[in-house]
Amino acid sequence: MNQKVLKLENLLRFHTVFRQLHSLGQRRILAQWNHVFSSAYPVWTAQLCIRPWQTDALIGAALSQYRLLVTKKEGRSQKSQLFSRKSKKEVEVWIGMTIEELARAMEKDIVSLPSGEKVTFLDTPGHAAFSAMRARGAQVTDIVVLVVAADDGVMKQTVESIQHAKDAQVPIVLAINKCDKAEADPEKVKKELLAYDVVCEDYGGDVQAVHISALTGDNLMALAEATIALAEVLELKADPTGPVEGTVIESFTDKGRGPVTTAIIQRGTLRKGSILVAGKSWAKVRLMFDENGKIIHEACPSMPVGIVGWRDLPSAGDEILEVESEPRARAVVDWRKYALEQEKNKEDLKVIEEKRKEHQEAHQKAREKYSNMHWKERSFLKYKEKKEQKSSKSEEKEERDSHILPVIIKGDVVGSVEAIVNIMHTYDASHECELELVHFGVGDVSENDVNLAETFRGVIYGFNVNAGNVIQKSAAKKGVKIKLHKIIYRLIEDLQEELSSRLPCILEEHPIGEASILATFSVTEGKKKVPVAGCRVQKGQLEKQKKFKLIRNGDVIWKGSLTSLKHHKDDISVIKTGMDCGLSLSEEKIEFQVGDEIVCYEEKEVPAKTSWDPGF
Repeated sequence: MNQKVLKLENLLRFHTVFRQLHSLGQRRILAQWNHVFSSAYPVWTAQLCIRPWQTDALIGAALSQYRLLVTKKEGRSQKSQLFSRKSKKEVEVWIGMTIEELARAMEKDIVSLPSGEKVTFLDTPGHAAFSAMRARGAQVTDIVVLVVAADDGVMKQTVESIQHAKDAQVPIVLAINKCDKAEADPEKVKKELLAYDVVCEDYGGDVQAVHISALTGDNLMALAEATIALAEVLELKADPTGPVEGTVIESFTDKGRGPVTTAIIQRGTLRKGSILVAGKSWAKVRLMFDENGKIIHEACPSMPVGIVGWRDLPSAGDEILEVESEPRARAVVDWRKYALEQEKNKEDLKVIEEKRKEHQEAHQKAREKYSNMHWKERSFLKYKEKKEQKSSKSEEKEERDSHILPVIIKGDVVGSVEAIVNIMHTYDASHECELELVHFGVGDVSENDVNLAETFRGVIYGFNVNAGNVIQKSAAKKGVKIKLHKIIYRLIEDLQEELSSRLPCILEEHPIGEASILATFSVTEGKKKVPVAGCRVQKGQLEKQKKFKLIRNGDVIWKGSLTSLKHHKDDISVIKTGMDCGLSLSEEKIEFQVGDEIVCYEEKEVPAKTSWDPGF
């Protein structure tokens, strides 16, 4: 009995502590939420202002215990209050919208508090093509906000994102979007996620689920508060001292600034003049700017920053490390390049060794073949084989050139190019037409790209880049196609059309008329007996100049042309529906049977379509 009383007292304490936390949480607000760096890998940042209060193990215990006790009781009533049709109000939301603007649109109060902490939001596209982006995002972030549509449910990319979060050991906050729709079913989404070990609080788990609507603005503030509350409970902190560590989020080339990267600082404080190394590139920071393009002099942990001063363009996802001097940075980059070159040489040696073995085996077989021949006979056979090989090689080259599509890809940022290349790697129709990626890179289409495309007889595809008038005139003169797109899906559709244009046309049969054989007999022509079929046209018409096929029990047993088509005793070129006729085939060995069908058809050339399905 005493133990039960103690348990009850503990639960009441947990309830009280949680209520205190909840009241403090209501005063928590976001002061800024701005759009950062428009690219294929967009980033949003928010300045978080928190009234200081103590967080410890007791708070975490109170949080989990209280959720387990009361979530099931209060879940339904809260849901009905939050998404009542009567209180729904449409709110216009736009890119770059700040929290102050969102609060005014939703008629909410904002209290200005001293700034103290920083939260950065990384938004990755949901399509399957951006798998590598989502994987990098999970590795960089501390909390994954998983957005699932309430009307679509759990998709393939949702499962992939969950797996990335688990691999990176990052907690998840679930945002169920499109809850304003009549067909929305948030509970179905939660149940489907159970199969992937994502257990929401409603079902006794520890994953917060917030029902939102990006269209109407419902519960966007609640989602932000849920994310911040989890960050506070986890006590996420970073060390602003020591050497700088960070991750390249995106990289691109700016005409006035040269190679530019957007990065997240994860440790230390980045300042102008710092020496950085990322992948096979290094930089002396000449300029830094924030999400609004404003020049800044230092960047603290969790802060997105644009960095100017790179010698080469690093790749998205590369780790940024600060070193003490430029010679040290050059030494690190040279060593990394040397290590990669050694790995490449090892792979090349393996390929060379395989080719050498194949050549030796072919040479040994040739020696065995000619070992018992006289030298004159051997010389004649070798000369004959070489001649045949030359003619076959020229024919193969012509056929190969017509069934290959060389492609050059240019994009605005590394992430865009990476996504396009990843989609191209899913190409599985090489038996129809080979897709050859000649070159890919970042920046506008240049004269070198045009020359490369001319050499390989390829096509240049650009995503969010430009091709100047001089470049376009040069390409037109050299017969090079330049195709520029602003939407990645349109670019892939264009690529599919180009692949289809390289395929030979397909011959399709279009039926003109059908007739059934009612009787069979033979006619003597000279010394030969010619089988004749007495037919009646059931559908369409029979035209003597077209092609015909004989069908028996559903199987086509003959295809060809007619030698004669008569109505009574008159030769005629067209027999219409309901008329009787006699016909004979060009092949006399074919025997007719009563009940067979004669189909008149014509062949038309139809452009072929590639069987490649990129998944759009």
